[in-house]
Amino acid sequence: MNKQILNYPIFALGFRVFFALAGLFALIAIALWSSIFKGSLIIDNYYPTTVWHAHEMLLGYSMAVIAGFLLTAVKNWTGIQTIQNDKLAGLCLLWVYGRIVCFYSELLPDFFIALIDFSFLPALAYFIAKPIIKSGNLKNLFFIVLLLFIALGNALIHAEILGITENTAFTGLNLVIGIIIMIILVIAGRVFPFFTERGLKGVMSIRNPLYDLISIASSVLVFTLLIFDISGVFLAISALLAVTANSVRIAGWYDARIWYVPLLWVLYIGYAWILLGFVFIALSSFTIIPTSLAIHAFTVGGIGVLTLGMMARVSLGHTGRILKASNTIAIAFILINVATLFRVLLPALVPSWYGGFIVVSIYSWLAAFSLFVFIYTPILSSPRADGQVG
Repeated sequence: MNKQILNYPIFALGFRVFFALAGLFALIAIALWSSIFKGSLIIDNYYPTTVWHAHEMLLGYSMAVIAGFLLTAVKNWTGIQTIQNDKLAGLCLLWVYGRIVCFYSELLPDFFIALIDFSFLPALAYFIAKPIIKSGNLKNLFFIVLLLFIALGNALIHAEILGITENTAFTGLNLVIGIIIMIILVIAGRVFPFFTERGLKGVMSIRNPLYDLISIASSVLVFTLLIFDISGVFLAISALLAVTANSVRIAGWYDARIWYVPLLWVLYIGYAWILLGFVFIALSSFTIIPTSLAIHAFTVGGIGVLTLGMMARVSLGHTGRILKASNTIAIAFILINVATLFRVLLPALVPSWYGGFIVVSIYSWLAAFSLFVFIYTPILSSPRADGQVG
């Protein structure tokens, strides 16, 4: 294939096309899930319905955002150009095929469907590892290990569906959630202080490697216990330790003026939803609230809010634009938090209204990502505003 055929701005760097795909897929997947949830749509699918929803939001949407971020960050970390043009388009097509082939379960062998979906993560890990190894920046091979653990979680999901194992899909999903949250916590330690100092004059964020280590280690412990289905007092204590450690960590970066900067407060609120997730894990360990609410605090709140905020901020910075969110995107940030409020917090307080809360959450999510797609698709598909390459 001639590279010039795909020499468009959207294929210039990984964040462009993967953030665009993530935003669009966030709309498609939740619109489909809404119809399925309401019973107005029944479709044949390789995955069981609830597994499809969880799988696609984690290994579809979330991994598209992470792919876009890592392909862009690795270029900055190593000084080596990551894949672009035809290779980037090919990787995107592999991701797209993974989203589509599950609906052809009556036409395609199940093993082929599983292989197509599974192949994306090893391919992404390969393309990220190459510049890291070439540059000698070996400390960032840590992210390759995390991607392969996510691939392991995906393999556990497919193994149950293919009949190779029993009762491994739930374990796989918990493993994927735990690793994605770990990636978020690691990246937060790198970018939150930097973004805060760039966004507010005169701020010096406190970076403490010991706080970072304890925060991440305690979080890993919580998800390890969840994966092995260990509950009760030990899980509750571990979750409360994670809340405390992460609260102390983020307090060192915090400045009250973030509330005047949407590109900052959206990130801090996203982190707060992760803290609430750990609180809910502690409560769920004594069956005070359903574990599903804690999981959705991590996913809709932590992952959903933070990824939307990160995509908005990274897209502006790497297309040479002013680092200021428009009023429209600020509204999108509010809407994604409304979606989490109605999906996580209000059902915990008034469980009898659960069905109505879910509907509000779905429409708030769709509205938030509709605004993102409307505002950012032209940005992601246009040349840099400052005339530079990338």
